[in-house]
Amino acid sequence: MSDMSELRRETRLRTFLKGRIVFNNGNSSMDCLVRDLSGSGARLMLSQTATLPEGFDLLIPAKDRTHKAVLRWRREDSIGVTFTDEAARAQDPDPDALLARIQELETENASLRRQLKDAEAMLLDRMP
Repeated sequence: MSDMSELRRETRLRTFLKGRIVFNNGNSSMDCLVRDLSGSGARLMLSQTATLPEGFDLLIPAKDRTHKAVLRWRREDSIGVTFTDEAARAQDPDPDALLARIQELETENASLRRQLKDAEAMLLDRMP
């Protein structure tokens, strides 16, 4: 049997964030701890999982986000969810765009280092 982490499309970041699960048209809710988080899902710790529906909203106040979530697996004290909302997928960074941005920043950094070196040289030339 393959490890769950091998099945994931992306790395989940370890977190310790308060969350709130909201369901039943906003009439029911329960607190949870968001322990792992990625752009497409999360692992949530709960005091009880029996009353949860298959789909619900997950509020993460520290991130100022609300995700539409679908239950994927459950254990005694935790559940795994995937996000179904477009906003979650939109925040997934494109690897090519990230690489291009890194190269852009490295070029800018090298340019700033040259400018700093030139400025330091000018200051040293002015000293008596």
